[in-house]
Amino acid sequence: MAIYLLRSDTALVNDAVWIRGSIVVASASLMFVCALQSARGSRGAYRRLRIISGVMVAAIAAIIALPDAFPLWMKIEQGVCGLLLIGVLVIVNGSHLRGVFAAR
Repeated sequence: MAIYLLRSDTALVNDAVWIRGSIVVASASLMFVCALQSARGSRGAYRRLRIISGVMVAAIAAIIALPDAFPLWMKIEQGVCGLLLIGVLVIVNGSHLRGVFAAR
C-alpha cells in the first residue's frame, strides 16, 4: 500500500522497491496457503512453511544490510516484518509442531 501511495516520488519508490514489494506479496500469499494447508495436517505444507519463513528472514536481513538499494522507510518496514516473522520461525520450528508433523 505504501509503495502505491508513494509511487510518484522516485527517491522513495525506486525499481528495487517495486520488485521487493511484488516478492513480498507473492511470498506472503504462498506462506498463507502453506499455513492453511498445515492447519489441515499437510506435512509437506508444514515443511514448505518452515523453509519459506527462514528464507524470508534471510532476505529481510540482506535488505536491511544493503547500503543504498532500498529507502529507509522500507528498511524499517521490513525490519518490523522480520521481527514478526522470527516469531513465526520460533513457532514452526518449535518442538511441539515438529512433533505434530513428525513422520509416522
